[in-house]
Amino acid sequence: MTKNISLNKTNLYPHLVVDYPVEVIPTAAYIHIPFCRRRCYYCDFPISVVGDRGGKSASTMVEDYIAALIKDIQLTPSTKQPLTTIFFGGGTPSLLSPQKLAQIIQAIALHFGLANNAEISMEIDPGTFDRDKLLGYLDAGLNRFSLGVQTFDEELLKVCGRSHTLADVMQAVAIIKQLNVDNFSLDLISGLPHQTLEHCETSLSQAVAIAPKHLSCYDLVLEPVTAFGKQYQPGETPLPNDDDTAEMYRLTQKILTAAGYEHYEVSNYARQGYQCRHNRVYWENKPYYGFGMGAASYVAGKRFSRPRTRREYYAWLEAGAVVDAPKISSTEYLLETLMLGFRLAEGIDLAQFKQDTIEKIWSCLQPYYHQGWVEVVNHDGQLIHLADRDLLSNSAKRLRLSDPEGFLFSNTILAKLFEKLE
Repeated sequence: MTKNISLNKTNLYPHLVVDYPVEVIPTAAYIHIPFCRRRCYYCDFPISVVGDRGGKSASTMVEDYIAALIKDIQLTPSTKQPLTTIFFGGGTPSLLSPQKLAQIIQAIALHFGLANNAEISMEIDPGTFDRDKLLGYLDAGLNRFSLGVQTFDEELLKVCGRSHTLADVMQAVAIIKQLNVDNFSLDLISGLPHQTLEHCETSLSQAVAIAPKHLSCYDLVLEPVTAFGKQYQPGETPLPNDDDTAEMYRLTQKILTAAGYEHYEVSNYARQGYQCRHNRVYWENKPYYGFGMGAASYVAGKRFSRPRTRREYYAWLEAGAVVDAPKISSTEYLLETLMLGFRLAEGIDLAQFKQDTIEKIWSCLQPYYHQGWVEVVNHDGQLIHLADRDLLSNSAKRLRLSDPEGFLFSNTILAKLFEKLE
């Protein structure tokens, strides 16, 4: 919801901010598996389409990529700080065999080390695995799965170019249940072409009936290079209008929280104890490794991404995987901390900021506080009520966006905040 906000490259207010703690060593890794049977109409991720049948050429492509991926891991300097989370995303990681996933996990464990209680997540698509394959993933060490359902409506699955059917979804859920997989999530998308509030409500009801421990409920983003981005304009028919998409967001919040899910992040809901530990690394603005084509890393105060095509990625590895990225400025670190922290239900801890920084933040956010979009809470999560002239200090206070209205208007709030601080 904040992806279009740019960060200033200069440190305009050095007295307002703190420096990035470069000594923090990453304990999280994202692994990009780019292979897909086809490209969905909303997707702008770096992927390689292998079709439905695979075959020798696809098998060779996968073998070459896994070898490159392992080389990428081995070329990355290691402090032997064990990783506590790994996330296999894509693409469609579940197109890979359990043996290939195990090979990558072993390479990570040998190079970095792996904590005993590490969360190892994987995106899986309906129609790409059976019971034996999922059992193989479990044996390889995977312990959290994110099932890419997107919608429980058969026609909407076709509309957005998904390669699976509703029958595939139900079969995938049955396999997960049969193997007693406890930690699994469902992905849903709202704001699709021709999607109505009724569609949204039906999908949510079916998701609740399945009873996953976690749900990710994303709004459709129209990226210019995608099929949807070339075909549709935001808010124009057959896309839902802005009022309808806002109602879908409110409806999602209402149904899932009533069903006992904690709305812990703008787009994510979880049962107690089942928040995605890996994704929290991003939202808490902590460092992480990224491996594979197009994967982003955040290491030693530097943000950088690998080349987005296989050819360029392989050439980059052959050249020694040299990273030439500047350290982010202290202003960037402040803005990123605010942008990411406000995505979380607990918001931001004011104790990490200097008092003059807090006053700058509060002077911008105070109107939204009186509007009900911003809340002040203590560290126990209890609301604190401030009068118009009250100043905000860092003494045991947090700032957060209200749910759902503050989350809904987070772009507006953050844009004003960035304008103030930049």
